[in-house]
Amino acid sequence: MRVLRWNDAQVRDGSEELAVLLADTVAGGASVGFLAPLARAQAAGWWRERADAVAAGRLALWVAVDDTERVAGTVGLALPDKPNSRHRAELVKLMVHRSARGQGLGRRLLTTAEQAAAATGITLLHLDTETGSPAEHLYRAAGWTLAGTIPDYAASPSGDLRPTTLYYKRVGSPAG
Repeated sequence: MRVLRWNDAQVRDGSEELAVLLADTVAGGASVGFLAPLARAQAAGWWRERADAVAAGRLALWVAVDDTERVAGTVGLALPDKPNSRHRAELVKLMVHRSARGQGLGRRLLTTAEQAAAATGITLLHLDTETGSPAEHLYRAAGWTLAGTIPDYAASPSGDLRPTTLYYKRVGSPAG
């Protein structure tokens, strides 16, 4: 499995493969911002819109591909554009296809994003995830710190309101 940083053209060209991953993630019950069932056309359109953010430098995206070039996972860093927040980024859309789970790919994607953030001078990462989800175990095991929980924050893929838990992690070294 290779993990590669994709540019905007790769995101546009790969939007159909990325849509398969997103639809699978939603079908598997993960709360990543969409309701089930998620149509592939809608998922592909969403990814094509992300290409503009990649082109503008507001989103860094890594994609895991298997030996057949099938997309197996993603992770992104949403980069703020305000001068007072350039030291931080939000970890977004860490997804692993159900057929590739249990092999350490989620941890590998997470580590890739953390190391890339630190290498570019980012010192603080934050994220939100559905409370009680399998992702929470991953973040805690990787040294992320729980910051708090917000009740009824987002709807699950089935439409039920669920709480979300906020996490943060210090990476790199703060500028002195």
